[in-house]
Amino acid sequence: MSAEAAERVSAAPGGRPSSPVQTSWFEFLLDGSLLETHLHKASPDPTAAQLIVQFLEQASKPSLNEQNQVQPPVDNRRNRTLKLLALKIAAHMRWDLDLLEKGLSIPVLNMLLNELLCVSKVPPGVKHVDLDLSTLPPTTAMAVLIYNRWAIRTIPSNDVLLLFCLWLPWQLKEQSADSISVLEGALRLHKDFYVHNVRTLDLLGADAAGTANGETEASTAGLRISAHELHCQVRYDLGGIYFQQGCTDQGAYGKAMEHFRLTRDLLQKLGSSLHVHLDEKRLAGYWNACRALTGTLGPADATATPYGQINSLIRTHNHQVGTRCCSDITMATNFLTFTRHVLIDATTAKQLLTVSVACCASRERGLDDVCQQLCVCNAVRDALQGEGLSVRFHQLLLKPSKRLVDFILEVCTRSLEKDRPSETSRQNMANFMKTLCESLEELPLVFVVSSHKLFMELLREEERKVLVEQMRKRSATINLSAKPLPSFYDIPASASVSIGQLEQQLILSLEPRRVRQILIEVHGMAQRHFWRINSKWEVPPDYINVILGIKDPLTKDLVYILMAKGLHCITIKDFGHARQLFSACLELVTEFSPRLRQVMLNEMLLLEVRAHETLAADGCRDRPSSDLVSRVRGYLEMRIHDLPLRQVVGEECVAFMLNWRENDYLTLQVPPPLVQSNPYIKLGQLLASTCKELPGPKESRRTAKELWEVVVQICSMSTQHKRNNDGRMGLIKHRESSMGIMQRSVVCFSPENVCLSSRFKDDIVNEVTAEHLTIWPSSILNMQAVDVEAVAVTVKELVSYALTLNPNNQSWLITQADIYFVTSQYSAALHFYLQAGVVCSDFFTRPVPPEVYNDQVLKRMIKCCSMMNCHTQVAVLCQFLRETDYMTAFKALQEQNGHDAMDSFYDYIWDVTILEYLTHIHHKRGESEKRQIAIKAIGQAELNTSNPEEVLQLAAQKRKKRFLQAMAKLYF
Repeated sequence: MSAEAAERVSAAPGGRPSSPVQTSWFEFLLDGSLLETHLHKASPDPTAAQLIVQFLEQASKPSLNEQNQVQPPVDNRRNRTLKLLALKIAAHMRWDLDLLEKGLSIPVLNMLLNELLCVSKVPPGVKHVDLDLSTLPPTTAMAVLIYNRWAIRTIPSNDVLLLFCLWLPWQLKEQSADSISVLEGALRLHKDFYVHNVRTLDLLGADAAGTANGETEASTAGLRISAHELHCQVRYDLGGIYFQQGCTDQGAYGKAMEHFRLTRDLLQKLGSSLHVHLDEKRLAGYWNACRALTGTLGPADATATPYGQINSLIRTHNHQVGTRCCSDITMATNFLTFTRHVLIDATTAKQLLTVSVACCASRERGLDDVCQQLCVCNAVRDALQGEGLSVRFHQLLLKPSKRLVDFILEVCTRSLEKDRPSETSRQNMANFMKTLCESLEELPLVFVVSSHKLFMELLREEERKVLVEQMRKRSATINLSAKPLPSFYDIPASASVSIGQLEQQLILSLEPRRVRQILIEVHGMAQRHFWRINSKWEVPPDYINVILGIKDPLTKDLVYILMAKGLHCITIKDFGHARQLFSACLELVTEFSPRLRQVMLNEMLLLEVRAHETLAADGCRDRPSSDLVSRVRGYLEMRIHDLPLRQVVGEECVAFMLNWRENDYLTLQVPPPLVQSNPYIKLGQLLASTCKELPGPKESRRTAKELWEVVVQICSMSTQHKRNNDGRMGLIKHRESSMGIMQRSVVCFSPENVCLSSRFKDDIVNEVTAEHLTIWPSSILNMQAVDVEAVAVTVKELVSYALTLNPNNQSWLITQADIYFVTSQYSAALHFYLQAGVVCSDFFTRPVPPEVYNDQVLKRMIKCCSMMNCHTQVAVLCQFLRETDYMTAFKALQEQNGHDAMDSFYDYIWDVTILEYLTHIHHKRGESEKRQIAIKAIGQAELNTSNPEEVLQLAAQKRKKRFLQAMAKLYF
């Protein structure tokens, strides 16, 4: 039976269809016609963008000379062909920069367009601004224009973003003026252009010298781009760059608007064009934004869109925003950021009017209405999305009017009518209504809410009764005739309010100046320690004595509260407020205490480190600024006498340096005395050294041995005998060295360093394997002193945390599976063994590499199945071993208390000996139906032992794949 026949059998009805095999990049080198066929598939795999990356990566790989020195990529026929294949794909995509930018990184796209310049005969070493486009061949001129269009599109929108980009956007920003000049010059040309297509690139790839080059440089070679099409696309790109420049040059908005106007006109003339690639909705947005920014919106335009309505109201100082207008605008997701800025602007304007002697009372009331309406609409939208309510909204509910409550209910009703809510939205709104009731202190207003139609619809009758009864009980303890609690922003310094009200505001406020103002007022009313009013205000014990040593009571309270609030904001990841509070505290203590000044600088450093690590955890991989790295180094090297230092700051600074691979500093630049005196730096240096030496041709054992010894010290305990009070001898355990007092945060906080996944070997956690085991010592001298339980917990947490950051690391998955295996959690172990196979075989569509599923792993999978009484699965897995384990398979099949599907797995067995044994077992037991299933499995033509070896192997691979996929569905 041939291999082709076996493949047909495998695809026959009753069998699961196999996934198509991905085409490898080198196949396109062997078959010139394959690329076009592949690109015209409905869903090509790999995609066009992926192929470009593969071709350019292969063409740009460096080479090694005879002395093993790295040399630039070789300019040979293979590499030239690969580059041409990448250009052909871009030509197939019609040089659509939107598609290319979406699928390719900046460096790859830069490499691709430089190849286009090269094959288009653009003179090397000559600035594009110095070229006369009218005299260049059409394809050459078009290559210059494509490159410069991409150059201005790639420039980041501001210099702050630019700091976190690669060097390439910096270079493009420096030459942006030249690129703009090139594109502006192209608008003065009124002739058709041509861009390379697949045919012209084929001719360039041909070795025939004269004919091919002559034709590709002809005026009609390539894909024709009309002058109107070119101008339309270029004006759109120029409008975008001028719009960016408007932030620093107001006149640029006028240039941008003119280009966008002409782009709109050209689009109307062209109709539908295959060669103009732009987002018409984005163009309309640019157009409206330019008109608003240049003040050219007409009266009719001002109310045409929600943006126009609110913008017109702001510009004309008309703050009478109606209910419908306000709720429609703010409930739109697209205007989320905009309406929040409007709220800030309106609040600021209201505060300015409050302090103005000549302000108009009616205008102040209008601004107050705007603030309230926007705040309510933003709160309702946040509630619908399941987000927390703002402090500003809670402040609003401190002194609500019936008019405000009615407005809240109307916005809630309109938001649900408008959005056709899901069940989640309805539940979120029900929670909001309950929160609203609990926040209102006046019982009549509570009844307004609880009797509303929406309240009746969203809450069950039992919930309504419980909530109303709670409000009734609470009202018994509230003096309804008392003056409501004022808003933060409405209390002047001389306000006559109670200390209790001021203390409540002090607890809630996050604005440093307001905190200071409240403290001044309460200190004028009573002489006591106000930092004690909230039990949740905590500062680190290291700083308590220094802060409480401040003589002035007001300053002491202010420093303590600002620091406590800032630390709380860091805990909830509100880094913006934390910076404000810490900055105010730093400014305050700088005047009288150098020690506290340095304490605040250290805490602000920890704030920035945690803020950057939070961004990294959310997926941002931008490197930290050089200033932040320099400040971390300064802290690690700081030695100030009698300065309280928090242990966590040192730990996280070392972890920060490890996470961002500042290995050169830790291994080469840190002062030797510092290494000896600071255990965190010592451990960080050992980790960095081990990581640096791992990629080398020979793994170094010296540094790894030293790291091993330090970790063993951390995990070791010594025992001493001591007589107790009752005269009996007892055991006391203590750490062996100062390294042992270190918390585990430094050990577990650096997942990117590969050595961390292999720091503990079988000697400590029995039977757990990991990568890089060969670099560690083979034994431990004093095994009895090692706290094995602590090591096991550390390994579990370390691997679990590492997998949250890289869940597809097959080695870590195997280690996690081993941990579950040795702790007898067999189902969990099998889950991770299967997951390790999934990630390296594309869900078992390709064979699992033998180094992943080696005999040791397979035997553990077999034991897992056996311990769960899945005996048929055991028999199937016995075939996966290098030599089939018939003894274990036969013993498993003899078991009669199996918990798996038994005969449903027979189709996955390809070993005829096992199938014959199954037939014998079922005949012996009188199980005729199962015997027939086993006989049917044996009778499959592809299992005939007379078949060629390749056919038998194909049959085995097909059954392996199907079995592992079935197992994955069972245990995932």
